[in-house]
Parts: sequence; structure tokens; C-alpha cells
Amino acid sequence: MTLRQKQSIFAFLVARLIIFAKENGYEITLGHALRDPDSTIGIKDSLKKKKLAIDLNLFKDGKYLTKTESHKLLGEWWERQHLHCRWGGRWEDGNHYEFTEKAWR
Repeated sequence: MTLRQKQSIFAFLVARLIIFAKENGYEITLGHALRDPDSTIGIKDSLKKKKLAIDLNLFKDGKYLTKTESHKLLGEWWERQHLHCRWGGRWEDGNHYEFTEKAWR
């Protein structure tokens, strides 16, 4: 699968994730989704440099939810969508959703 194909699948699945969140009473705003490939900030091999990861801000009843646990329903749903989908809640980065380059499960 090419990088462009992965990016396309990732974008489609993020759209579905946002709809799933809305259907379950949450609101989403977009967080970090792109990091400059030449940036030395953050993780060296961040999937955001390849447009394969995003941070989503989660709200319920107008309240901003910052805890990893708040994203659990969405994160577990995300991981069931594709073998390449991995949720940051597995390492206490609950608002992070990514499409790994290789199947991780």
C-alpha cells in the first residue's frame, strides 16, 4: 500500500470516527494533524509527519474532556476499524489516533 493510499484510508476513517463520536453524544474539534517533516520537535518518526495521525479534542455537554479514559469508547472503536488503526490511549495519549505503517495487532 502506498503512502497516499494509507493517507486516504486514514482520512476516511477519521471522518467515520467523528460521526461515531457525534452519534454517541460527543463533539469533536480537530487538534494537531500535521507536523513539518523537518521538525525536530516531538517524536522523530511521528506519523503526523506523514499525515497518518491526528489529535482530536473531545467534548461532552460543552465540557472539554482531557483524560485518556474519556476517549476509551472512541479509541476502542477506532482500533476495530482496520489492522493499522492504533489508539494513543494504549500509552496514555488518549486524544491521539493513528494509522500505523504496518499492522500492529
